[in-house]
Amino acid sequence: MKVQAHNIIEVKDICKNFVTYKRKSIFKREKIVKEVVKNINFVINEGEIVGFLGPNGAGKSTTIKMLTGILTPSSGTCLVNQKDSIKHRRENSYNIGVVFGQRTQLWWDLSVWDNLCLLKEIYGLTKENFNKRYEYLNEILNLEDIKHSQVRSLSLGQRMKADLAGALLHSPKILFLDEPTIGLDVVIKDKILKTLKKINKDENVTILLTTHDMRDIEYLCERVIIINYGEIIYDNSLKKLKEYYNKNKTILITLKEYTDIEVFLNKLLDDKLITSYTLDKNILNLTIINDIQLEKEVLIKILQELEIEEIKFKELKIDKIIKRIYEKK
Repeated sequence: MKVQAHNIIEVKDICKNFVTYKRKSIFKREKIVKEVVKNINFVINEGEIVGFLGPNGAGKSTTIKMLTGILTPSSGTCLVNQKDSIKHRRENSYNIGVVFGQRTQLWWDLSVWDNLCLLKEIYGLTKENFNKRYEYLNEILNLEDIKHSQVRSLSLGQRMKADLAGALLHSPKILFLDEPTIGLDVVIKDKILKTLKKINKDENVTILLTTHDMRDIEYLCERVIIINYGEIIYDNSLKKLKEYYNKNKTILITLKEYTDIEVFLNKLLDDKLITSYTLDKNILNLTIINDIQLEKEVLIKILQELEIEEIKFKELKIDKIIKRIYEKK
């Protein structure tokens, strides 16, 4: 387990309001203030990969834009690497990398290589450091095939690799990712996720990730923050989230042959080893409380009493858990 050096991101009571106007008549309009982010607080330690989740319009992207200095909070403070993200925006830019999945950060008409060379000058990298960094990024992202292609000519997957290379070129301490794998095929997505995991392991880069793909979250994150209607409704480990919502587990059993086992199953019910069951010919479904000791006890009794062909376990998937949370809120 990584040693957490310090809090690298601190969000303190930040709010963000947007003002719009609704026309009432030719000469009158009504001012409408929409509170998009409402007094949220969280801390992220150096080296963490944190999933920042929420439905569309929940305030995820707005929060990330405040952390990067793109937007100014209506109130509260965002400390990034122990510095205010607005007051020290220029200084912070040398310590952060940003990837917005739906909008490239690169210059559209330049080649990938020319973009990287321009970023080299912006970040003041020496030729030696630039070449060494490019070799490292090329090794994990396979940039050579797109090196001399204009950004405008790249496919979505190729552009995401180029965007990630640009965001990582100056060895940032923090990486902000907003939907980095949206629309990607499974091969490119796998490459991007492995790159993020490697950069976190090799360089202890802190990553804050927003995505609607829960497979990305399960692969990368141990901790998730869930925001809805501008408020944080969960901030804890992914494991605890699963444990809380997966209170029951289903055991799907295929019997070698159909036999009369009602007496045995009712005995399991009476002993409170299972909560319910269904039996359809030789397919048996058992529902039990999600407890490892109870699971072992049930399996021992089943294997002693029944002729089993196959056993499978079914738990509520993380995307369905997240959906339940959104709907409940």
